[in-house]
Amino acid sequence: MKIFKLPDLGEGLQEAEIVEWHVQPGDEIAADAPLVSVETAKAIVDIPSPEAGRIARLFCQAGQIVHVGAPLVGFEGGAGEADTGTVVGEVKVGDTLQQEAPAAVGGRPAAAIKATPAVRALARRLEVDLTMVTPSGAEGVITAADVERVAKILAELGPPERLRGVRRAMAQNMALAQGEVAAATVMDDADIDAWAADADVTIRLVRALVAGCRAEPALNAWYESHTMARRLLERVDVGIAVDLAEGLFVPVLRDVASRDAADLRRGLDRMRADIAARKLPPEELRGNTITLSNFGMISGKYAAPIVVPPTVAILGAGRIHEQVRPVDGAPAVRRVLPLSLTFDHRVVTGGEAGRFLAAVVADLERPD
Repeated sequence: MKIFKLPDLGEGLQEAEIVEWHVQPGDEIAADAPLVSVETAKAIVDIPSPEAGRIARLFCQAGQIVHVGAPLVGFEGGAGEADTGTVVGEVKVGDTLQQEAPAAVGGRPAAAIKATPAVRALARRLEVDLTMVTPSGAEGVITAADVERVAKILAELGPPERLRGVRRAMAQNMALAQGEVAAATVMDDADIDAWAADADVTIRLVRALVAGCRAEPALNAWYESHTMARRLLERVDVGIAVDLAEGLFVPVLRDVASRDAADLRRGLDRMRADIAARKLPPEELRGNTITLSNFGMISGKYAAPIVVPPTVAILGAGRIHEQVRPVDGAPAVRRVLPLSLTFDHRVVTGGEAGRFLAAVVADLERPD
């Protein structure tokens, strides 16, 4: 039996959830025919059969999470039968999260938890994560009563919803960003009262990002923390945050500096439609050089958006609103677009961030 393992799905994608098998044991399949559909961090991907043959075994079922390199399917024939010792015991497949040490994001790190061995044993028996427990004992010690209180609350709430697909990837990426990036945020407002009524806000923001990158190329960059090296990137590929019920998607508009507004709008509309249908190719969700979050379309004026490595900057646009501002020495009601720029202070200086934001504001305040 020849075993086909989950292939490398691209940069940063180390696992996938089985959505649907297109074959069953005993079926004949042609080379390159659809074998299985999997959901990665951002999209549903069809994996083709690597060869023609008869299916001998499926190593996982729909709903299970499979790591890259884990067995997917066995084909009949080949040079001898598979060594079963290579595919049992250590196969990372399941419908629960892998038991890895979690990154501490807010709250207390595991090392700071104070509890006696008996209380820890009680927490394991009641399946209570001690990082969720507020201690009531002296000097921050968790007591048995604390654990039992949380266990009762969890029992009333019912079983938790396991994060999968997009939301699972979002949790992992945000934990990585929180634990690695030295984030700092600067804010400002752009007076857009001169804009036409039908101005395309998102495309104007993309154009302004290009102006910012031209003024300060240091923000259009990738940072490699393990080598402490940065790469300044000539092409501006903007990741645009899109909020859907399934979670956060960040499709990438490529080479935005060389495209006109109409072309950018067509590209963005196509990507949104593909995301809604979950048909966006994974490569269109990777490799952005800087990020835009137009959260003001929902609510909010200012924010501290999160920079996800290896990028070093994200621009957030808040809700457009009217504001009284001085114009020619007199108060006037103007339309204002609030802006929040978060940058990785390990790589980007405050001066660079300030000059970048000033260039963005200047471009946005142009009437055309």
